[in-house]
Amino acid sequence: MSDNKAIQTLQNTKEFNEVIKVKGSLIIFDCFSTWCGPCKVIDPQILKLSQAYSDTYFYKLNVDEVPDVAQKLDIRFVPTFLLFKDGEKVAEVVGAKPKALEDAIRANLGCGATHSSNEQ
Repeated sequence: MSDNKAIQTLQNTKEFNEVIKVKGSLIIFDCFSTWCGPCKVIDPQILKLSQAYSDTYFYKLNVDEVPDVAQKLDIRFVPTFLLFKDGEKVAEVVGAKPKALEDAIRANLGCGATHSSNEQ
């Protein structure tokens, strides 16, 4: 994975399959749709979380553009945030709930987390 901390948008199943194989890092998938109002509202907070937690990698997944991945992940509502570590799903947050997402990130990072506080 690159050191670029920008949130990348996954374009296809191949990209998803490559990202999911990465070991040792917490990976957060922001499953969204362009027509989803709450998805747009929470975007700035997701950007802040991605910058605050330097030990994580955030990826956006447009469920309308990559429906096979959305179906594989059983995404039924947007936004849905899925946290993966070592190829396994470790947490899921359904809805525009930045506090719940941050709690899930903290719970799954372990003791080596780098974080700068950004309380909502």
